[in-house]
Order: sequence, then structure tokens, then C-alpha cells
Amino acid sequence: MATLKVPAQLPSPAEDSEQLRKAFQGWGTNEGLIISILAHRNAAQRKVIREAYSATYGQDLIKDLDKELSSDFERAVLLWILDPAERDAFLANEATKMLTANNWVILEIASTRSSLDLIKAKQAYQARFKKSLEEDVAHHTSGDIRKLLVLLVSTFRYEGDEVNMTLAKSEAKLLHEKIANKAYNDEDLIRILTTRSKEQLRATLNNYNNVFGNAINKDLKTDPKDEYLQLLRAAIKCLTYPEKYFSKMLRLAINKLGTDEWVLTRVVTTRAEVDLQRIAEEYQRRNSIPLDRAIANDTSGDYKSFLLALAGHDE
Repeated sequence: MATLKVPAQLPSPAEDSEQLRKAFQGWGTNEGLIISILAHRNAAQRKVIREAYSATYGQDLIKDLDKELSSDFERAVLLWILDPAERDAFLANEATKMLTANNWVILEIASTRSSLDLIKAKQAYQARFKKSLEEDVAHHTSGDIRKLLVLLVSTFRYEGDEVNMTLAKSEAKLLHEKIANKAYNDEDLIRILTTRSKEQLRATLNNYNNVFGNAINKDLKTDPKDEYLQLLRAAIKCLTYPEKYFSKMLRLAINKLGTDEWVLTRVVTTRAEVDLQRIAEEYQRRNSIPLDRAIANDTSGDYKSFLLALAGHDE
């Protein structure tokens, strides 16, 4: 359930690129015009606008936006205008860099994208960075975290609805045994989480809950400060209930002393065309405040206007 609102009467890509060009000219940039166009075009439409802009003006729209905009608003627009696969590749690469290292971003991309989208992101990664995502993840991580993340980014899960209930029961039992023995880095435990389809995993974890009387993530909370266990719990949430994971990320980003704009920007730009509506419903259910109001209270200026437009709430 996307929140993106695209107008019924759409200008041509040539008209859109001409308007964007106008927004850059004269005294100062017309940010409102940029928001009114880009925040209301889907990925395919943004791609043709970029092509039209390049064909007409011989310049890269991304580079021109980079020159004209600044701070959080700039980052949000630049992430948004990228093709989803390019965006994932960019975010994943940033997450493997020393200064911006972030295992959560890699986990998120590996666990909340469809199998096909993950492959597209990995192809975009190779095309842009001349390396594989797997090798960069392996190089920048170590130990159990490396084992988990490399397998998550390497997998190509079955996407259908077929579920083997016998397997779900036996694997629920196996997971329970491993966790009871604190064998959190056991190969079978990691294999089940990193290879099974999302529907199969749901069936296994429901069985785990029913038979052993506890949600698996509760049993994995033995050491709340252990990053590997945190990532393991997050992977389970991302694979089985992504809106719950993202609504928690937004709550943490917004409720901090000072907003975590990077997380806020990432969640809104990557989910606006996917399931931001569901995330917003989950957010309101858990925090008793609509997501758009929480964003509006915590941001300002063009950045606020842009995020709210992507969330389907133009000011």
C-alpha cells in the first residue's frame, strides 16, 4: 500500500523537465515547484523525466539538484529521484563505508525487498561500484554478523504461497532447541532464517509461538545489548512483519532528542511506493499519533513539505 499520489492528468516528461529547469533559474531555487513535481511522480515517471532532462539540456538532473539543494531536503530528493535498485545500491554501499557503516541498512535491504528487487539492487551495485554487494558486506563485517548478513544478501527466496506444514513444525522445534541451548549462531538456525520463503517462515514462527508459548523474538532477547542478537530479531521482524519493523524505526528516529533524519529520510523514500500506508497505520496504532503529524512536528521547511508529500499529505 503506497502513499504516493500521482495526478490523473500527467504533464509530459518534457514539460516536467522544463519546469524543473525553470525552478533552478533566476534568484534562488523554487523548492516548492521541485516538490510539486518530483513528490508526485512514480519511479518509472521519474526515470523518464531524468532522460528527458538529459536529452534536452545535456545535463544530469541529479547533478543539477545536488548543486541547487542542501542539507536534509537535498538528501531526501536525491534518494527519491534514484531508481529503487540504484537507491538500494547507493544506501548499501554507504552502509559498508567506514564512516557511515550501518549493518541495519544492509539487513533492511536484504530482508524487506522481494527476491527480484534484491537481485536488481545487486546488479545496480555491481554496475556502479565494480564489486559485488556480498564481497563488500563480507569485507566490512566479521564473526556472526558477517555470517548472517552475507547469507541474507546472497539468498534468492521462493516468493509464492506454498507452505510445508510438516517442515514448519520440525523447523520450529529445531529453532527452539537451538535457542534454548543459546546456540544463536548455529548454522541450522541461520540457514532457516536466511533461505526459507517469507510465508514458510511465518508458518514456522506461528508454530513456534503456539507450541512453546512464546514469540521467538522474546526468546532471543536474552542479551538486549548484543548487536548480533538485535540484528537476528530485526531480520525476523523484517521478513515476517516489515511494517512493524519500520514503524519502530520511525518511532526511534522521531522520538530521539533531535531527529535522526537519515533514518526518517530512508524509510519514507524507500517505502512511499511500497507499504508506507501500512507502516503509518501500524505507527498510529502503537504511538497514538498519526505518522504525518509526528513528521510535521519534528521537521521543518522544504524537508518537511517533501516528506509529507511522499507520505500522501501535502501541506
